[in-house]
Amino acid sequence: MPTFRDLGVQPEICDALERKGITTPFAIQEMTLSVALLGTDLIGQARTGTGKTLAFGIPLIQRSVSPKDPDYAELPEGKPQALVVAPTRELALQVSGDLAMASEDRGMRVVTLYGGVGYEPQIEALAAGVDIVVGTPGRLIDLANRRVLDLSHVHALVLDEADEMLDLGFLPDVERLLKLTPETRQTMLFSATMPAAIIALARTHMRTPMNIRAESSYENATVPATAQFVYQAHDLDKPEMIGRILVGSPDVDKVVVFARTKRQAQRVADELADRGFNAGALHGDMAQVAREKTMQRFRDGKVQILVCTDVAARGIDVTGVSHVINYTTPDDEKTYVHRIGRTGRAGASGIAVTLVDWADIHKWKMINNALALPFPDPAETYSSSETFLHDMGIPKGTKGRVKRETPAEPAARRERAPRDRTRTRTRSRGGSPVAGTTDQAATAEGTEKAAAEGASRNRNRNRRRRRRPSTGATTASTTEG
Repeated sequence: MPTFRDLGVQPEICDALERKGITTPFAIQEMTLSVALLGTDLIGQARTGTGKTLAFGIPLIQRSVSPKDPDYAELPEGKPQALVVAPTRELALQVSGDLAMASEDRGMRVVTLYGGVGYEPQIEALAAGVDIVVGTPGRLIDLANRRVLDLSHVHALVLDEADEMLDLGFLPDVERLLKLTPETRQTMLFSATMPAAIIALARTHMRTPMNIRAESSYENATVPATAQFVYQAHDLDKPEMIGRILVGSPDVDKVVVFARTKRQAQRVADELADRGFNAGALHGDMAQVAREKTMQRFRDGKVQILVCTDVAARGIDVTGVSHVINYTTPDDEKTYVHRIGRTGRAGASGIAVTLVDWADIHKWKMINNALALPFPDPAETYSSSETFLHDMGIPKGTKGRVKRETPAEPAARRERAPRDRTRTRTRSRGGSPVAGTTDQAATAEGTEKAAAEGASRNRNRNRRRRRRPSTGATTASTTEG
């Protein structure tokens, strides 16, 4: 099996990869590097998790001029030489990290541009000088409109996960970005699937591209090393099923749970956290800073279960993901492939579990037929079903909770403080105390009489006020007592 050095990769890049334990290229890298290093346009099609980032990242780095090279002074100062367009923020950050790692010895400056954060740090980074830009379409166009991002000197452009950009509606933005780059650029398009719109885009903006496919057909786009299980489950029983997998299934490491909506993702994460698991949510309602913090904690192993929506599926390239659980049925076969592609990456094995609702049986059958999977009629399964326990390797009697459930305590009854009836009161008349009435009975009697006298005075006062003439003349007040 050839190494990166055998494929003509520069020693500085090989040294950086070897420090990370990357010595042997994957199939897609071996097939594309010899073509991409020559500057030829290409279309790379391979399933997710097969090393597409380095397949285009190494040619970008090697064909760019490093600040250490003598020819660097002849380039426009600080202008980007290469551009990578990614559909999501998480994927842009992941690609940027891989490029920075591979180009460490060459001294390439890599800047990531994405939305959800302030413009000022990104504008300052561009002003300081950049060699490779990685970003999402919206923020790239915004910075280009502000005239702080100059793409007129880009010699290579990469569209990563182009089919996802099509699904998210970014295709018009991608075409605008292509028009901002020179026509003589090298264009590389990498994706797991090739819809008709992406093929049309390639024919319009690429010059006789070479099409490289790492698989014989899309039906085999799922990762072979990933064991797939499909169960027909009830929504109220799903948290218990996930909990039992986390507690009793062997070889559980990091787990990714996919939900359909942002609210559902947050609800499932809260439910798992309430059961005592270290779970975190990742969805569009979160601030970008919180999303980055959650992803970093997941990479570092501080968060074991990541509950996310489909938008984040393309950007989760984390080693050690042992299980992917589809809390809901994916919308189509492409989404299913991208979801379960978070495990079984880079030659590792993984487990994918799909929990199908009763109402989604027909949707699952369409996915099953499109991918030729052997699960046309998933069996009705519960957390206590022997089939489920056997498939997941869960011992009988295992409960899906690591924190003891505390029963809800009833609200404490507020006991009313007893009245203090030992105090003494003094009877008064006309504002002067009446002698000999400090005992409790006299006090009560005096209080009643005083109240009656006060009410009588108020009635008399109200009568006099109604008898006042309407001319507005003042009447002298009468003093009682």
